[in-house]
Amino acid sequence: YGVGDDCAVLHYPDKEVLVTTDMLMEGVHFDLTYIDLQHLGYKSAMVNISDIFAMNGTPRQLTVSMALSKRFNVEDLEQFYSGLRMACDKWGVDIVGGDTTSSYTGLAISITCIGEANSEDIVYRNGAKETDLICVSGDLGAAYMGLQLLEREKAVYYQQVEEAKKKGDQRALEELAHFQPDFAGKEYLLQRQLKTEARGDIIRQLREAGIRPTAMMDISDGLSSELIHICKQSGVGCRVFEKNIPIDYQTAVMAEELNMNVTTCALNGGEDYELLFTIPIGDHEKIEALEDVHLIGHITRQGLGQVLVTRDNQELSLDRKSVV
Repeated sequence: YGVGDDCAVLHYPDKEVLVTTDMLMEGVHFDLTYIDLQHLGYKSAMVNISDIFAMNGTPRQLTVSMALSKRFNVEDLEQFYSGLRMACDKWGVDIVGGDTTSSYTGLAISITCIGEANSEDIVYRNGAKETDLICVSGDLGAAYMGLQLLEREKAVYYQQVEEAKKKGDQRALEELAHFQPDFAGKEYLLQRQLKTEARGDIIRQLREAGIRPTAMMDISDGLSSELIHICKQSGVGCRVFEKNIPIDYQTAVMAEELNMNVTTCALNGGEDYELLFTIPIGDHEKIEALEDVHLIGHITRQGLGQVLVTRDNQELSLDRKSVV
């Protein structure tokens, strides 16, 4: 039966089998202007592995199906699969099959990841209870800021190309073939966007500490969206404190450069693939002892809504339209 948009649980006598699938389309989910095929393969695998971890499971196998246009060759496929294998090797996942076909429009990737868990260990999105604590791993907004950085440098490049063409400046066009984008001091943001990491290390820490989350998701669409999912499916509300949302220094600097609200980027940016989970309040001391895990708020009764408490103690709805 389904547990979300792209996850399912299949019942077997000794273990529960977890299945997740994702479709990635060129021009929608990735841009080959600034991600090479090796990084794309790595990221494609990791986002699916992350879904299995987000159910407190162990990823085991992966299948890959692709549709490619004529502009791709065998070497391109080898690069993609080398990235895919690096991600799978990191978490002991076997690539067990798939399909390849032709495409008229570009590159399409469909990946299915299969995992397993004991039935009592599986964590769904509907288990959050009043007084539970809300936790996130890592930091938020960096992947989105990395995307904004890549888009900015892409725009600068094409603007310079367009100007050179208008002037008929062949020398400038030749020099632009060696264009170097300005990424100095922003390496972490690029890494978060281009080299996604599934947080199996956090799952390991939780198990070793004897903590079983009551609800959990990975943050693919932004903290706000995922937290609203958990609240609606669990029939609860929440209070999240802006001052507790973990944000890296480079993320804050980049947001200031682009005149963007860094909290909005963390709430709505997406592609962080950090873990968002709730735990019983009795595990407070245990969770504080874990590395790279942050308490950001608590679950409330449904009637109180989903609320962001700002640094100056204003209360705003976590609905994306209300957080500005």
